[in-house]
Amino acid sequence: MVINVLLLLFIGFAGGLAVGAGFVAFLTVLGVIPRLTQLTKTMKMIHYYELAVVAGAVLGGWLSFRNSILDLPVLLTIFIGLLSGVFNGMLAAALTEVLNVLPILAKRVGVQEKIIYLLMAIVLGKIGGSLFQWIYFVDK
Repeated sequence: MVINVLLLLFIGFAGGLAVGAGFVAFLTVLGVIPRLTQLTKTMKMIHYYELAVVAGAVLGGWLSFRNSILDLPVLLTIFIGLLSGVFNGMLAAALTEVLNVLPILAKRVGVQEKIIYLLMAIVLGKIGGSLFQWIYFVDK
């Protein structure tokens, strides 16, 4: 019995380290945090950005182990959803920027002069798809 628990603890810890290291490597390769501080001109606050990412990862991991329902006010839920969307959007934008996907796509499709329309189509498509999912698929 004790060996089973120790083995389970070891496997869980090793899996957590692997996923955490992969997440940190992903953020490091993309350079999300330094790029964000560069764009917002808040280089002095880079430690707060890093602390926020680590705290978010730890809190998210901890909440995923718990089987509880957070009965939060609607406004707080909206705020948390907004922050989650901003994080995912910045991560996708960083990945796009690193890979130079949009300039290559615009060049291949032949819409280099109209790249703003391409960006707006992507943004409006994401918004429309998210609204459709929440309105149509989420039961109240």
